[in-house]
Amino acid sequence: MAPPQKGKQATKGAKQIVEENQGTLNFYRNMAMISNALSLAVLVFYSSTINIVLYFFSIAVYIGAYQFMAYMSKPKYAENGQLLDSGTDLNMKGGVAEEVKDIIILTAGCQLLASFISNYFWLLWLLAPARLGWIVWKNILKPYFFQSAPENPELDEKKQKKLERKQKRMANIR
Repeated sequence: MAPPQKGKQATKGAKQIVEENQGTLNFYRNMAMISNALSLAVLVFYSSTINIVLYFFSIAVYIGAYQFMAYMSKPKYAENGQLLDSGTDLNMKGGVAEEVKDIIILTAGCQLLASFISNYFWLLWLLAPARLGWIVWKNILKPYFFQSAPENPELDEKKQKKLERKQKRMANIR
């Protein structure tokens, strides 16, 4: 492992981004598959209607999240096989992919905890809309509601002198 660098972070090459994206997709696909397999093993012996419905809902969440990440990171190649675009970097800090990965992790945690401990752990899924609400508040609503009042735009000298002459004329008329 390379020692940590001080200063500016090094940029990644397009091929490195493609390789890391493939590794990231494989990791989260395996996480979803293992979580589903373990949950299905428990579901076979202890099943209720709500468990079955939530199991299928979790499968839909996994598929949707995985397909979204695969679509985001799809590289584009030229006809001769040259890499034109590496796709979105799934490991970029603060990106949308980070939130999608969190959804997969949350779903796996809910599914496994609900399968092995208590069905009440399915309620942890309510953290996803709460997180969405927080992101919307922080990035959209809060800056809108608490923006400072616009300051008087400074007039250039020409307009300032014109305004002063106009005020003097108005004072002379009175």
